[in-house]
Amino acid sequence: MELVNIYSAAGLLEAEMIKSFLECYDITVFVNQESLGRTLGLSVGPLGLVEVLVPEYQADEARSILQKEWEDKNPQTDEKNQSSGHNTIEPST
Repeated sequence: MELVNIYSAAGLLEAEMIKSFLECYDITVFVNQESLGRTLGLSVGPLGLVEVLVPEYQADEARSILQKEWEDKNPQTDEKNQSSGHNTIEPST
């Protein structure tokens, strides 16, 4: 099973919220963060970045759900996070 990064979250809390949200739609979700970032509890910069991963066959559905449901309820207002690549739905490849 190949995993695809569908969302880059700013910290583990946001990633776990998205994971729970997508699991409500029966999507298998994993989160991945650099071990040093997790150990230090970082939520900014490259070490704070947390990837939200789903199986490749569920990636399009997960992106669609996030775009329709998650972003409407959680608008991105922090320009710093947007410019750093955090809080973004990853494009399909």
